[in-house]
Amino acid sequence: MKRVCSGYLSLGGEKMRASCILVCFFMFLAASSALPGKKKLYKPCKELVLYFHDIIYNGQNAANATSAIVAAPEGANLTILASQFHFGNIAVFDDPITLDNNLHSPPVGRAQGMYIYDTKNTFTAWLGFSFSLNSTDHLGTINFIGADPIMIKTRDISVVGGTGDFFMHRGIATISTDAFEGEVYFRLRVDIKFYECW
Repeated sequence: MKRVCSGYLSLGGEKMRASCILVCFFMFLAASSALPGKKKLYKPCKELVLYFHDIIYNGQNAANATSAIVAAPEGANLTILASQFHFGNIAVFDDPITLDNNLHSPPVGRAQGMYIYDTKNTFTAWLGFSFSLNSTDHLGTINFIGADPIMIKTRDISVVGGTGDFFMHRGIATISTDAFEGEVYFRLRVDIKFYECW
């Protein structure tokens, strides 16, 4: 730094000294911003763990089905998921949400939305849904969207907003398949971490 400044100082004057200090400051700033620093760890402002239970209509369970296939590949049956990784199936759902993993626990709301099986070479779905909560603890909606690579144990999807108690909340939901029975029933554990709370 002295070398850089000595050249400027030989030109004379206080203006040169101020310029030298300014140049040195910017060089220090540029060098320090290029160095990798510690990644800032954000703490959630609110956390919630819920379960939702999906029972897909199979042609014989209309009384307790909570989801149905509404689109399928050409020639496919709307009561059986397509064979090749379910590619092309679209299902809509209105599933009960519980505080624990018991399907028969009192529901605290409904999970409503759709999933689209969108990959030909593995089990992957695209999710778009809302949690509509109506309990003594929580009142409002939470909106989710994202890819669900089903074969991975835990997957993250985006929390993109909400209403009521969750007005303008955003964050990440880590989902995991907590249980499944064939292609008729599955239960998802949803660990929600909000990083923006209004």
